[in-house]
Amino acid sequence: MDINTLRSTRNNDFGKISSAFDTIANPQATTKSYVDERIWKPEADKAGNASATIRFLPKHPDDELPWVKVFSHGFQGPTGRWYIENSLTTLGENDPVGELNSKLWNSGSEANKEIARKQKRRLHFYSNILVVSDPKHPENEGKVMLFRYGKKIFDKIMDKARPTFEDEKPVNVFDLWEGTDFKLRMRRVEGYPNYDQSVFVEPSPVAESDEKILEVVNKQYKLSEFLDRSNFKTYEELKTKLEVTLSGEGMDTSANDLVDAMPTAEPKQFAEVAEPQAKAAPVVSEPSIASTDDDDVMSYFQKIADED
Repeated sequence: MDINTLRSTRNNDFGKISSAFDTIANPQATTKSYVDERIWKPEADKAGNASATIRFLPKHPDDELPWVKVFSHGFQGPTGRWYIENSLTTLGENDPVGELNSKLWNSGSEANKEIARKQKRRLHFYSNILVVSDPKHPENEGKVMLFRYGKKIFDKIMDKARPTFEDEKPVNVFDLWEGTDFKLRMRRVEGYPNYDQSVFVEPSPVAESDEKILEVVNKQYKLSEFLDRSNFKTYEELKTKLEVTLSGEGMDTSANDLVDAMPTAEPKQFAEVAEPQAKAAPVVSEPSIASTDDDDVMSYFQKIADED
């Protein structure tokens, strides 16, 4: 290396050193983000309202359906710790929170039933979408992204496919040629997002030519990855996490012991999403509670848990 090279590189070297100093001085600024940048969501204004237009897309060639559904739990225990995990019931397996909630519900105690409601599993769906209009972020328009949504919006999709009245024609909103755009209208009602005013419009092709349609299809994401085992902790890991959340200790505690240890004070109640009851059994399973979509509720839980 000659002297001229040394002179020419010194400013670049100092820039790297300064950046390293910033990393050490502000470690929180370099914390890894776990936000999936592929997932689109409407950004609300100060009043909690948002509007956008999206188009649901058909299934990826490697998927069985144009959506996948995932159950999860999000609640704060009496220890102040948060339990935010995907439920193994998504995979058709036993889950420790579901087992505990059944014990609580069948205990006969109204206080325990209220706790079971608070700890209820929540249902959300993932689909591929084309962002048609996004006033808050126009840079998203024309992009194929993932959309996470709750039962309320899914019900609107089913209502189009299985209309109530005989004079209404069934519409497959996922169809590329005869599907329909979805005008999403989000309002803040009693502190929670409400999508009741969202509507599907008249059927139309997703793009103006077959070539453009093919471009859209080729950009879709495989949804089955959300059901990959790597996204779920094992039963034993979830059981330990639950015990720490409820008691602060990682002991080998049975569901009955946890029921006995639960506080009798009424906890705060969060919005819940209805889900199908389990098949007939000799005891009553977890209760189903109807309400609005709670994807934003789960996001809020995750945010404050991360800050804890």
